[in-house]
Amino acid sequence: MPPGTLAPRSAPPAASGGAPALNLPAATAAGAAALAPMADAPRISLQQLTDTVLQYNPGLLAAERARQGALAAITSAGALPNPTLDYTRGDQTPRAGASSLSGRLQTVGVSQLIENPLVRRARVEAATAGERGSAQQVAVTRNELVAQIRLRAYEYLLRQSEAVAAGEALSLLEQVNSRVRARVDSGEAPRYELIKAEAEIVNARSLQQSALLQAEQAAIFLNRLAAGALPARWQLDASLTDSANVPPLETLRVEALSQNPELRVLQAENDRARAQLGGARAGRWPGVTLNYTQSREPEVKQNILGVSLQIPLLDQRAGPIAEADAEVARTGVRLEGRRAELEQQLQYASKALEMAGLRVQALSEGAVRDAEAALRVADAAYRFGERGILDVLDAQRVLRGVRADLITARYQVQAARTELDLLSGRFATPGALAR
Repeated sequence: MPPGTLAPRSAPPAASGGAPALNLPAATAAGAAALAPMADAPRISLQQLTDTVLQYNPGLLAAERARQGALAAITSAGALPNPTLDYTRGDQTPRAGASSLSGRLQTVGVSQLIENPLVRRARVEAATAGERGSAQQVAVTRNELVAQIRLRAYEYLLRQSEAVAAGEALSLLEQVNSRVRARVDSGEAPRYELIKAEAEIVNARSLQQSALLQAEQAAIFLNRLAAGALPARWQLDASLTDSANVPPLETLRVEALSQNPELRVLQAENDRARAQLGGARAGRWPGVTLNYTQSREPEVKQNILGVSLQIPLLDQRAGPIAEADAEVARTGVRLEGRRAELEQQLQYASKALEMAGLRVQALSEGAVRDAEAALRVADAAYRFGERGILDVLDAQRVLRGVRADLITARYQVQAARTELDLLSGRFATPGALAR
């Protein structure tokens, strides 16, 4: 060979050029095997899960018991005051030389408060408003509980999907690692390539185990909501790709302003405060007390009928009236503020749903396929000696990232849909769960 002439590039080794391409279907099957221990567990639909939690949840049961107490408060508020009975008895002994007779003294008295009907009506109206608020508090608890069930259920599916994706990545990395080990053992590649591939395997295995543990945590949380009524092992019959269709924003806004249980609770509190204000004003004239007394003496029998009326001369109940008026203003401000806040939350959740949907569309229609194609190209180039192992690992890392983003975006779609249903009060009544 003449001096200064470059030696021709040697052909790639047969062991490398003849190596099979990465088997993506086998990796997919290996990823699904991560959930194999749960294959024989009973499958529970999202509706069945929700019904079980609603049946046994202690918080919801306590809210329903509180409503029964509020119903009893209406009876208490409408009760009439009891009459008062007075009875006295004694003896009369005249002094020496007095002309009066000795004998027994006896007095019987009855008094009855005739309550101001305005006071009683205000008290009943306040108790009725309290019962409405208690009923709506049950709806608030139910609405929030169902939303929490949905979020945790889809989080459970999210973690399972992450575990499957990590299993797929682990299978691909193990395929690459076997090739790298063969090349390192034959002296065709430096040892650092094997170290890098093994480090990626350790990381992928750690991600898979972490996702499986997080899925178990989500299942435990759901069982805690159901007070332990769920089976020890179960599978959720649902998917992150479930339909997330929601009505237009204006329809949701109308539903929220008319059906949101939080607004109804605040409205009931405002009604109760107004009733208490009316009761405070009417309380200046609490009522009339009728008195009847019969006294018996040795010489005389007396029948006395009297009327007692409290006159608001010194105390005109200015303090209680001012307190009740301030409470009306406070509850009114809270109600209007929550309405405005609710509209903003609806717009925010609607935009979040729209953005998550666009992300899912972009990732599923292009990014995932492009990342898979890039991995195939990098793998082929590596097998024929045109690229190093780092290029293959980088392509796999990009594919893992894109798949993880797609899984997260699908979860965000379901989370935004659940938030919209929560704000519009769609979970507040049993019939709304089927919508």
